[in-house]
Amino acid sequence: MNYPGWKNFVALTEQAAEQDQLDDLFKFFLTAEEQEQMGKRILLIQALLKGELTQRDIAKKLEISISKITRGSNMLKNTPSQLKHFLDAQLD
Repeated sequence: MNYPGWKNFVALTEQAAEQDQLDDLFKFFLTAEEQEQMGKRILLIQALLKGELTQRDIAKKLEISISKITRGSNMLKNTPSQLKHFLDAQLD
C-alpha cells in the first residue's frame, strides 16, 4: 500500500545524516505511544524470527495481544525471503 506522503517520509528519513538526527526526526513525527508501539513491534518480530518463545509467552513478555502476534506472524509469512533474511540479520 502506498499512502499519500509515505514516500516523502521515507525520503526524509534517508536524508538524516546521523542516528541522533534520525532519532529526533522520529520523535518529531511519532507520539510517545507510537514510538512505544514501534519498539514493541520490533521486539515482536525479533522474537518470532528467533522462534524460541510461544506466541502466548511473547504476548505476556511484551504485554501485547495475541491478535498483534498473529498479524506479525502473518506478515513474516508473506515477507519476501530477502527482507526476512535482512531482518533476521539486523535483529539478531
